Amino acid sequence: MRIVVVGASGNLGTALLRRLAREPHAEAVGISRRRPGAHTRHGAGRPPGPNPYESVTWHAIDISAVDAPERLTTVFEGADAVVHLGWALQPNHREDVMAATNVRGTRAVLAAVAVAGVPHVLLASSVGAYSVGPKHRRVSEDWPTGGVQTSHYARHKAINERAMDAFEQAHPDVVVTRLRPGLVFQPDAGREIARLFAGPLVPVRALALLRHLPVLPLPTSLISQGVHADDVADAFWRAIDRRAGGAFNIAAEPVLGPAEVAAALGVPRTVPIRREVVRALVSLSWRLRLQATDPGWIDLSTSIPVMSTARAREVLGWRPTVSSTEALRSLVDAFAGGRGLPASPPLGG
Repeated sequence: MRIVVVGASGNLGTALLRRLAREPHAEAVGISRRRPGAHTRHGAGRPPGPNPYESVTWHAIDISAVDAPERLTTVFEGADAVVHLGWALQPNHREDVMAATNVRGTRAVLAAVAVAGVPHVLLASSVGAYSVGPKHRRVSEDWPTGGVQTSHYARHKAINERAMDAFEQAHPDVVVTRLRPGLVFQPDAGREIARLFAGPLVPVRALALLRHLPVLPLPTSLISQGVHADDVADAFWRAIDRRAGGAFNIAAEPVLGPAEVAAALGVPRTVPIRREVVRALVSLSWRLRLQATDPGWIDLSTSIPVMSTARAREVLGWRPTVSSTEALRSLVDAFAGGRGLPASPPLGG
């Protein structure tokens, strides 16, 4: 089975390569903006264990480029499935640059899938695609996907949901699968996550100091869901193996409220703080370029609904193997050790 992974060297792509390596009949083809180099395949500081980038046929393609549909079509020909994971979270002061990858890149992937005659395409959507929803009851995959409009991430995910709707109508012979995970954690992506959300002025190891706080001030509405990247990768594989179409919510337990986040970080207790205060502080520091998290992430995390994962469990037979708190704790541990695969350009900082 030939599986092409777009964005194969990122956080989730790396996890999917690890999962595909366990399947003897799966041939992985990776697409990234730059090929992982020899220094990354064998570089010092890489965590022990098999290198996920080896035994993969690589193609360097920028999915935001004008010629991306044609180049992607060539690689997609003969594929049994295409998994689209390519995404840009920076530079978030330039939404047009991010949209070129996130929105135009997704259209390029879908166009190439159609021309190449690929029978199955799987795309990473997100809980961030959902419109504002409840925090104290679960929503299924039919909840509206209009996004939270003050978040560039949510806007782009919502636009892509409409692109997938249109593609399904135009190409009913192609199985379309959308996975909507919560926050995706893995220790190997520690450096990448720190770079994307903290920025170059905040040392990775400094983020581990959060666990030494006596109290953690958080808005009470900051309630979200998390999942380990390996569990998301397993859901992708199960959907490929079963050729299961439709949308699937993917998240581990428990739901991450302020108490759960504090416990995962080892902070004794939390104190409530007004969402508006947090947003104002984040907005000011972001506009001054002191850190890399824009205020839309506060709007998103305090507005998105809590998802039910019943469909993934029933249709895919999927179960998370790592709790959300364990996954979050492992990421903080990675910050403390400065851990993160230096192999891939996206993961390497």
